[in-house]
Amino acid sequence: MNIIVILLMVLGLIFFTGGAVGIIRMPDFYSRLHPAGKLDTMGVFMIMTSLSLYTLQEFTFSALLTAVKIMLIVVFVFITSPTATHAIVDAGVRAGMVPWTKDETREHILE
Repeated sequence: MNIIVILLMVLGLIFFTGGAVGIIRMPDFYSRLHPAGKLDTMGVFMIMTSLSLYTLQEFTFSALLTAVKIMLIVVFVFITSPTATHAIVDAGVRAGMVPWTKDETREHILE
């Protein structure tokens, strides 16, 4: 059981690291939201699942309730993350932010 918990923790950290690298490497506001929304949600899922499995190693009623609470947090994140990402994109559109295109990089090179 400990091997599965460690494996899920490491996978969650890999997803978080991928999200951080994606946020740094993407060229504009809109494309940075994709790794922020997708990879962080998957990282939370992996790490919280490993925490709930770790809690269930001693199978008692209180451990079961704690694991259920942890999984409810995961459900809450799965509901709120896409909603928050959509709200941020909508705020960017209303603020007049223009999506990045390859033409913008050519203009900077020519100047």
